[in-house]
Amino acid sequence: MIGIIKGASENQAKIKYGMIGGGPDAFFGSVHRKAAAMDGEIDLVAGAFSSSGEKSRIQGKELMLEPGRIYDSYAEMAEEEAALPEDERIDFVSIVTPNYLHHPAAKLFLEAGISIICDKPMTTTLKEAEELCRITKSKDRVFAVTYTYTGYPMVKQAKKLIEDGVLGDIRKVVIEYPQGWLAKTIEKDGAKQAVWRTDPKQAGASSCMGDLGTHIENMSSYVTGLEIEEIMADLSVFGEDRVLDDDGNVLVHFDNGARGVFYASQISVGAENGLKFRIYGTESSLEWHQENPNYLYLKYGDKPEKIYKHGNDYLEEVARHIRAANQTDADAILVSCTDLATLPIVDTLEAELGKPVISSNSATLWASLRAAGINDSVTPGGTLLRHC
Repeated sequence: MIGIIKGASENQAKIKYGMIGGGPDAFFGSVHRKAAAMDGEIDLVAGAFSSSGEKSRIQGKELMLEPGRIYDSYAEMAEEEAALPEDERIDFVSIVTPNYLHHPAAKLFLEAGISIICDKPMTTTLKEAEELCRITKSKDRVFAVTYTYTGYPMVKQAKKLIEDGVLGDIRKVVIEYPQGWLAKTIEKDGAKQAVWRTDPKQAGASSCMGDLGTHIENMSSYVTGLEIEEIMADLSVFGEDRVLDDDGNVLVHFDNGARGVFYASQISVGAENGLKFRIYGTESSLEWHQENPNYLYLKYGDKPEKIYKHGNDYLEEVARHIRAANQTDADAILVSCTDLATLPIVDTLEAELGKPVISSNSATLWASLRAAGINDSVTPGGTLLRHC
């Protein structure tokens, strides 16, 4: 990231942020708000939650914001927030709108001296992205893009193993990200996410590759450190009357001579959020699955494979970067469980923390937290831990 978030003084207990988008019926706005609230260190204090002023006010009221900090448009919000005293204005803005609004909204706030945390893709064109980079640098602000999957401990472990030469020279990188939610043309039935993601005026030049392929490239460059030199892409449109890709296959040439295969899909029936990578070197290979993220597989040609598991002391320091949740000011603790069999931990937690523990086996909530890069787990001693 360029620079550091400005505005939060040593005496200021929390960082203040605003949000653009994330109004009624939106999906990722609520995901980001829940994730930001988890450690109690960031407060949402302002927002322009919809292109409709009425909907923005409805959402702001539901979030119990001060009426004067609920705005009818992001332009009004940028102007009004920048005019506030430094210790009152927001420290950064979270942009969770459809893709086409990322550039104009981010530009306004950067020019007003406010840092950005933006959903991917950063913009819909390279020219727009380069402009935002120049403004960010000139204003000494932060511009962060929410590629959350690289935050998993086992992804960091994989990166370190490659940096240490455990795989030898990288020869092959295979990454896939299949989903099946657009296997049918649900945009014709008015499904909000499908409507804008299949509309080139809102999504940009690509649907599938712009949405999922960008995660693949980010994961590839982060874990391997390799840069792409050449690609040959086959983008397909299977949904009737669609104009943007809903499936894609890409052959990749990397700067060290390695080869790659990237596969992204929104029409792979039965697939949910199946990001996974396989990376092959001259000495060994690695495999990781986002839907089972706590395990990393190191494979050899002449001896048994190793399985790395999160939360263990044998991991590299960067993969052991966990910390206890800040419970001091909380009235209750939220624990998300994927399996009802894990619910007995609630009694242990309540006894040790001395506060109510609210459990949930909601698949939607768990998926949302995973998408936001948050994984909660309980150690044998019953301490709630959060991965950073």
